[in-house]
Amino acid sequence: MSEVIPTKPTTLRPASTPVPETSVEVFAVYGVEPEIQAYAMAKYSRSSLSMKESLKEITLQKAEKFLNTFYFQYGHRSIADLAHIALAIERLSILAAIVVADEQRWDGQERSTRYQDFRKSGYYTPSFQDGAFEDDSGASNLCPRTLFRETIESLFTTYEKVSRRTFEYLAGITPRPAEMKPDAYERTLRARAFDISRYLLPLATNTSLGEIVNARTLENQVAHLLSQPHKEVRDLGALLKQAALSPAYNANEESLRALVAEIRTVSPEIADRAERELLREVRVAPTLVKYADPNLYEIETRRELLQAAVELMRGAAIEAAPLVDLLDNDLPDADSIEVELAATLIYGHCHYSYRQIRQTVEASGEARRREIIDLGLRHRGAHDELLRPFSAGQQFRFDILMDIGGFRDMHRHRRCVQIMQDFTTAHGFDTPPEVEAAGVRSDYEAAMKRAESAVRKLSATGSEEAAQNAQYAIPLAFRKRTLFKMDFAEAVYISELRTTPAGHTSYRNVAYAMYEAVAAKYPALAKYFRVHDVREPVDLLQR
Repeated sequence: MSEVIPTKPTTLRPASTPVPETSVEVFAVYGVEPEIQAYAMAKYSRSSLSMKESLKEITLQKAEKFLNTFYFQYGHRSIADLAHIALAIERLSILAAIVVADEQRWDGQERSTRYQDFRKSGYYTPSFQDGAFEDDSGASNLCPRTLFRETIESLFTTYEKVSRRTFEYLAGITPRPAEMKPDAYERTLRARAFDISRYLLPLATNTSLGEIVNARTLENQVAHLLSQPHKEVRDLGALLKQAALSPAYNANEESLRALVAEIRTVSPEIADRAERELLREVRVAPTLVKYADPNLYEIETRRELLQAAVELMRGAAIEAAPLVDLLDNDLPDADSIEVELAATLIYGHCHYSYRQIRQTVEASGEARRREIIDLGLRHRGAHDELLRPFSAGQQFRFDILMDIGGFRDMHRHRRCVQIMQDFTTAHGFDTPPEVEAAGVRSDYEAAMKRAESAVRKLSATGSEEAAQNAQYAIPLAFRKRTLFKMDFAEAVYISELRTTPAGHTSYRNVAYAMYEAVAAKYPALAKYFRVHDVREPVDLLQR
């Protein structure tokens, strides 16, 4: 028998990697406006010029003419995939941030509730209709705006108290190791405390995010935002469009102005030229996004599917459902796809579980489910992509009911097809066990019940967007239902990544439940998951 001698793995050192002798030329490009870069790359299919030659030849006017012709007239929309744009969106609500980030081709980062005190962030206040209604004492002098503000302030006050008390509790049960610096120890435990107190943050809480998207995604995103039922979100769509059409922020402007001023002391003529070249206004997508408008397909379909959901479910009680439900498929292939399409179209417009909706759809008959599918297509225009619910046929479909805060973390998995239901208090709220241990459970529950009562009252005020405006008062502890569709690789990835001990308890439990559901249905596949058992004790100082 031959002996196998183990070898040590080699470490690649990029700096020492030899450059092959070849005629291929590879280089990075920077300092080019997004639309000019898109034009230069698109020219590869229409010209023999090199990238450097194309960039030297192209002007703003030529790029605009080209894009107007090929992008808008000929429908070559893939050209916009080549223009990448960085945008910052600041002081928007958490609710709006969730809608902005609900784009599968989106790359970005949002402020973390783990590392920052959100009490200082402020909050968004929607416009409420004038009027008054009874408060808990029976007085009829409380206007919706006042009730909203009092509810939000109460949540923030409790958030501050729970943050402080849970930090004290965690510090009391977690001694600082001698080798750990005091500031690192405090920072780590405060992050753990914020993980708990974040349940109290209302959806109105201000946050900030940055995104890097290509122009086609931005155009679709703007149209999607302009079509939403929340006014804040529609306004954000208009602001994103304006940002793409207006002069961009130049991070080097201050230093460049100083340079121009220095040149001017030597040569005013050269300084004028330098100012024109270095400080000219740059608009990141003045051509590619200028026609982004509300999507009538989305607006009209939402309206009709909302009505269809009401008619189909007929006010049935919401049945109890587990944290994670791995949906089975025991219908013939043709029927299965039709039932899935109809059920998914309804799912996003109510608060029932997918399983309950599917049972109702199956019982409604072939004609009714085809009517529902037709509703999802009736208003589709010539250039409209199919709505997301038409992404069907994935083997692994999880109906997940979890707190909104934990959902925000799961929402980042963009390889999934995610069908969100709206925010609601109908499913109750989660209470982390540390709240009881820290002695603030009564404060926590009182704040939740007060918020739930306020949401109910604000929803019933009768204004056009009352239900949407009331959602801003919902704390992140309340549960939200989302359908996640994925392949096996993504199921393994989420289960492995989100069960690590450094993660938040909420999504750790969801990810582990996903693994358990797959292991129960497909026992032979269980061994391929490298998950962490969420029942094992966690070292609070490990990040």
